[in-house]
Amino acid sequence: MTDLEFLTQEKPSEPPKRGLGLSAILIIGAVVSVIVVIGIAFMRSQQAQPQDGMAPDFTLTTFDGETIQLSELRGQVVILNFWASWCGPCRAEAAALEAVWQQYRDRGVIVLGVAYADDPDDSLAFINEFGMTYPAGPDVGTTISQDLYHIQGVPETFIIDRQGSVVKFILSTVDEAMLRAEIEPLLANNGNVG
Repeated sequence: MTDLEFLTQEKPSEPPKRGLGLSAILIIGAVVSVIVVIGIAFMRSQQAQPQDGMAPDFTLTTFDGETIQLSELRGQVVILNFWASWCGPCRAEAAALEAVWQQYRDRGVIVLGVAYADDPDDSLAFINEFGMTYPAGPDVGTTISQDLYHIQGVPETFIIDRQGSVVKFILSTVDEAMLRAEIEPLLANNGNVG
């Protein structure tokens, strides 16, 4: 065999490799990760905050030791506010919530604060710092905020009419004017919207 024949001679073909290469495994892993993230986001989107209909009922023990059941507040307009001491926007709205409580509490409006994922000592310091006198308590185990109201963060506020229905969901900081604009029609119409 000459050198030329040796160089041009076909080599026996190697059997094809079985299995996935590293790059294929990485691509599959990335695709699976994206699918999982999309799936979790979809599941969370299906658990949106209640924006109408009956407000989910719960019992809250306040920092003062009082037990409040939401359904027992029917006949009053309820401003249900989820907050935390570590939340900057919660600090910005604290004075407005207290002012509305002072202005409307004798007219059948109750402000109810639910401390979300907060250390009780920090919550009490927040209450003292802002002079909060309306009822507020910790959401032990985040049952109220996560399981019932599906909050995405704080602050979040729900306006509940005298019949116990959510009439407004506010996913931002509240102020006095905004709260008055929601409360006044409920009081003028004996709690009914429209």
